[in-house]
Amino acid sequence: MGMRHLIDFGDLPRAEWDALYKRCSDIIDHPADYMDACKGKVMASLFYEPSTRTNFSFQTAMLRVGGSVFGFADPKSTSTAKGETLKDTIKMVSGYADVVVMRNPREGAAKAASLYSDVPVINAGDGGHMHPTQTMADLTTITRLHGGVDGLSVGLCGDLKNGRTVHSLIKAMAKFKDIKFYLISPRELAVPEYMRTFMRENGMWFVEVTGLETVMPQLDVLYMTRIQRERFVDPLEYERNKGIYVLTRSKLERARKDLLVMHPLPRVDEIAIDVDDDPRAVYFEQARYGMFARMSLLIELANQPRMSPGAVEIGTQPVCHNPNCITQTDHYLPPLVKKNGGVDCCAFCDAQLV
Repeated sequence: MGMRHLIDFGDLPRAEWDALYKRCSDIIDHPADYMDACKGKVMASLFYEPSTRTNFSFQTAMLRVGGSVFGFADPKSTSTAKGETLKDTIKMVSGYADVVVMRNPREGAAKAASLYSDVPVINAGDGGHMHPTQTMADLTTITRLHGGVDGLSVGLCGDLKNGRTVHSLIKAMAKFKDIKFYLISPRELAVPEYMRTFMRENGMWFVEVTGLETVMPQLDVLYMTRIQRERFVDPLEYERNKGIYVLTRSKLERARKDLLVMHPLPRVDEIAIDVDDDPRAVYFEQARYGMFARMSLLIELANQPRMSPGAVEIGTQPVCHNPNCITQTDHYLPPLVKKNGGVDCCAFCDAQLV
């Protein structure tokens, strides 16, 4: 496997994912064989934003492969509260650890961290942008329970604008054949334009709809997401959209018998409690599979040799106008630009540059 960081699942070639999944599957079947796979290695867990599953999953994954963990789950208890920059935090922490796992509310923060780290950086969620290791959990779940990913019809339902798990999953599905996406959301929470551009550029079939029940019979996978209060600037917009999609047992009567109902969790009210007992509800299994997927990833990255990053241009003024981009607060970051569908975009958060 040639990568040093996992920032965006889209950057991971299919062959490398297949290798990670093969190891993950073997870990599920033979966990005792991997108890010392990261013996003597240390993971830094930097969570600038609340997390239950991802944080605990990564910590448990590292402990299960014989490594150790240090870090924080509240930046107010660190020097960040004193004004320390992300760059300085990463330079310091990467001197102590063999791999860095980071969640940050700023989009593009993981990319920024990777510019200054001496060890691999894993993106555990950067704002409403990407969440590649959740995608590893998702693909592991689908492959183990459905037998494969190619040829599936997938419904993505809820907040598709701010849903980083959704964005990562769409990018991952571009590596598979004949995927059909039903994008189910209110118009104001539809997928960002850069994701539409990505799907068109990769020849992916998709349709955007506002109703869940009408497409339910077509789906092999229903991926529910919550309406994320923390991503809304306007509380009235949140109030208009919360509770708009609620999956119940009665709605599942129209669904296929082998449907997989998935959710990255936490849920609020978008899946009724009585759905939990339906054999098609696999979101708690999905969370467990995420631990095994992260074990496979940590074995790969924590055992890489240290490598000091090259010199990085010092920025002065951000070229990106996305208010949630990491470049809006950390002005020292270089003005990196990349092409998405022939359009200039911020290399940190993927927002189009205007």
